[in-house]
Amino acid sequence: MTRVSLRSITGILTLAVLAATAEVAMAGPPLLCHPFDIGTAKSLTWDTSHGWQGRVGATNMKTLVADTEALLTPDTPVIVRMETLRRAAIYASTDATIATELLTRLQSRAASAQKNALETFDAGYLIETFRQISKMKGWTRDDGAQIQLTALQSLVEKADGEALIQQSLAARNGDPAIEFAAALIAGSYPARRADYHKHAEKARAGAAQDALLTKNLGHISGT
Repeated sequence: MTRVSLRSITGILTLAVLAATAEVAMAGPPLLCHPFDIGTAKSLTWDTSHGWQGRVGATNMKTLVADTEALLTPDTPVIVRMETLRRAAIYASTDATIATELLTRLQSRAASAQKNALETFDAGYLIETFRQISKMKGWTRDDGAQIQLTALQSLVEKADGEALIQQSLAARNGDPAIEFAAALIAGSYPARRADYHKHAEKARAGAAQDALLTKNLGHISGT
């Protein structure tokens, strides 16, 4: 995290709890603060000079939803999907209308998909990423943009992203990359240590099948 002010004390405490209980290798909300290594794969424009937060100016907010959807093709690897959704969520978190449109669109894709487990995964993963952002009270982005916490909290309050991710896991016969995503989510909750270890073990066991997953195993402990 960077440029933390006195107003960020509550947010810092939240992150400290996440870091202490998640057992991930790095501190901070695991779906948010640590970019995934996607090599040369195409994703949303990202200004790496500003670290994990990027800059809203680096992408066209008016086309964010369409651009995100276009990148989430059936052939897009899970790790690339995770990084694309991480960037999309951070961009959208400052605009309640765009955040709502993005989530609504991905939920619609998941609902209308014909057993397309990846579309189900996308919706679930975005929900849980928004949920982690919504808990960061007092956080102000480096560029001064205000996070729409109330709007994000309302969006995810009754949504169950993990249930969608579990559906995609079942449909894809325990895809190790989705196990990796499930581990990061479970690791965010103190009472979910057993689930975290279960998913992390399966992700590590299957990593040899997925070069991008192998490159990102440092996001979970025990690597």
